[in-house]
Amino acid sequence: MLTEMLPFRLNLDGTTLTGISLWSLALYLGFSPVSEWVMHQLNRWFNFAERSLYTSEAEFERTRKARESQNAFYASLFSIVPFLVVGIFCNWGVEVSLGRSWAISTAILACMGCGVYELGRRDGQSSE
Repeated sequence: MLTEMLPFRLNLDGTTLTGISLWSLALYLGFSPVSEWVMHQLNRWFNFAERSLYTSEAEFERTRKARESQNAFYASLFSIVPFLVVGIFCNWGVEVSLGRSWAISTAILACMGCGVYELGRRDGQSSE
C-alpha cells in the first residue's frame, strides 16, 4: 500500500529500523537537557496555538487544566522527532563507514554509554 502512494521504492528492513531507534534512544538519553528544552518549547507552542482557538475566556479557563495536560503529553511524544532525524543520519553514517553489521552493535554501545552518563548526571544533580 505504501508503494502505491509513493513514486519511489522505500526499503526499510528490521535492522535499519532497529538501528535508527537505538541511535535515537541514545541521543535522547545523552542529550536529555536538550530533549527537555524541546519538550518545553513544544508545550509552550501547543498551549499558545490552542489559546487562539477559543473566543470565550470563561470556556478557555474552564478546560485549561485538561488541555495543558494533553498538550504536555503531545509535547513529550513529539519531542522524539528531532532525535529520530539525527538517529537516521547516525545509523546511516555507521552503515557507510563501518558496514551494516556494526550498525546495531554501535547503537547498543551508544545506548549503554548514554544511559550511564544520564544516571551519573542525575546523581550529580541530586547530590548538589
